Amino acid sequence: MNKPTLRQAAAALLLLGCAWSGDAQAATITVVNSNEPNIGFNDPTPVAPVGGNAGRTLGEQRLIAFQYAADLWGRTISSAVPIRIAASFEPLPCDANGAVLGAAGAAEIFSDFANAPRKAWYPSALASKLAGADMASAGQAHIRARFNSRLGLYPDCLPGAPFYLGVDNQHGDRIDLVTVLLHEIAHGLGFQSFTDDETGEQYENLPSVWDFFLVDSRTERSWASMNNDERRLSAISGSYLAWNGALVKDALGHVLKPVSNLAISGRAAGAAKDNYEVGDAAFGPALGAHAVNGQLMKVVDQADGTGTACSALSPKNARAMRGNIALVDRGMCAFTVKAHMVQDAGAKGMLVMENAPGPLTPLGGADDSVTIPAVRIGFDDGNALKAALVHQSRNKSGVAASLGINSQRLAGTDLGKRIRMHSPIENEPGSSVSHFTVDARGNQLMEPAINQDLSHEVRPDTDLTYTLLQDIGW
Repeated sequence: MNKPTLRQAAAALLLLGCAWSGDAQAATITVVNSNEPNIGFNDPTPVAPVGGNAGRTLGEQRLIAFQYAADLWGRTISSAVPIRIAASFEPLPCDANGAVLGAAGAAEIFSDFANAPRKAWYPSALASKLAGADMASAGQAHIRARFNSRLGLYPDCLPGAPFYLGVDNQHGDRIDLVTVLLHEIAHGLGFQSFTDDETGEQYENLPSVWDFFLVDSRTERSWASMNNDERRLSAISGSYLAWNGALVKDALGHVLKPVSNLAISGRAAGAAKDNYEVGDAAFGPALGAHAVNGQLMKVVDQADGTGTACSALSPKNARAMRGNIALVDRGMCAFTVKAHMVQDAGAKGMLVMENAPGPLTPLGGADDSVTIPAVRIGFDDGNALKAALVHQSRNKSGVAASLGINSQRLAGTDLGKRIRMHSPIENEPGSSVSHFTVDARGNQLMEPAINQDLSHEVRPDTDLTYTLLQDIGW
């Protein structure tokens, strides 16, 4: 039996601080303007054309950019049933330092329909494709999408950082609306679970199609086979939630790059002698096959024995860094500032130690003048390295560090060679479970925050988003 519901599961995208065309693939995606007169898509504020967007008002440019993104997805997926997105620009939560950029999800979900591959909830657009008929309730869109109308335009909503409305991907360090739209439309197409990621509770005791592909790598059990509490704990497992879809797994080797690696050796390394997975940085050169080598040297510039490298190092500290790898404590200043301080002292690389247990995440920031590689290491591993450096003298430690890659492991994957999903140890409503992990290389469209290097593409040779949607039925 067809069972529509009006429960909307939206995935929110937050900011803190050429399209692929497959063989004979096409879908018509129409943007339905849901705004009242003079606001959102109907905002009459005059604007100049920008980046291939010839709209003459703010509202017109928003609508042009939205339809452009919808057309990119339309040329990627296939469906005989036209897809409707009810879209609006409206005030969303924000303050002077951060904002919700937008949120989107399926307007309705369906189960037990004709040609349904599984007894599960499917998003409206996918259910319609599989059924070969429009499943949406009369007058209902398949996807509901909302975007922040106040972003960057008011002093209490990330002032000075409005959406870039061009369609040429030449956004620089601005927030590119088209990329945000590509991300959110993917949620509406089905890149989301309808099972509650905070409580583990299934909607009406039926799993989402998504749940059949989520697996906890500690137990090798899927979300569809778990109870509520097992799902709740899996969603905050840190690094143990993975996607088990066959198509995504087969594509990983063509899309992802090897994981970054820290190799520790030397006569003084002791129990710390090992290979360590590290988190990459959004700035500075990426690690590669040619490793950066040097002695690991601890920065000490605070009275409590820590080293934050937030100001120029003392001459004594600077001599210890020259030609070596700097171990720096997290806190007190931006990662790019730390990188500059140790770079100016002559360090060849920087290792930032986490100040609390938790999964590795990339070092954020942007600074083209940082020329040394920077990576993050976890709290426990960092303490093990500090213990090995207890006898560090002013110019040597006896602990050799090599920053390179592990060619046997792809970044963002688990030991079962599956891409991990976003499962931070504290639940993030709208982000947990329904996104890829943040430490994939290269950056993926469906990570929980938009990376500046993403292009206007959803092609399966560079990104796993469309491939995952194929796993669930697209």
